[in-house]
Amino acid sequence: MTSDYSTLPGFSGVYLEDSFVLSIDEQPQQFSFELEAVLRPEHPDYHPPLPGEQFCYADARLIFDDVSDVEWLARSTRRYTDASGNEDLGNIDSLIVEEQDCYLIEGDWGRVRIRCPRAPRMLLPH
Repeated sequence: MTSDYSTLPGFSGVYLEDSFVLSIDEQPQQFSFELEAVLRPEHPDYHPPLPGEQFCYADARLIFDDVSDVEWLARSTRRYTDASGNEDLGNIDSLIVEEQDCYLIEGDWGRVRIRCPRAPRMLLPH
């Protein structure tokens, strides 16, 4: 049975589909995305969008710990440039829980399946 990321602990009030992936870091036993994450009003760190922005953005990391396997199904090195000249790798279009320990993540940057025993976590530095 699959489910999307909204069912994961700590993801309430986060909207990945309009968040920007700034970088992807693949280390032994850890896989992470550096994000400019979109926060919805129900998130405790939400604030009204800054002038010129459509959403409330916050620096964040989407982290998978104790990773046992990473399978890249597709990969892209394409970069996107926004109106202010900042580059990113696009968005996360979907994060699906395929099984208890298997996650499928897809976006403009590619598609990857990650196996790890714990749910991913969203870290927003304060």
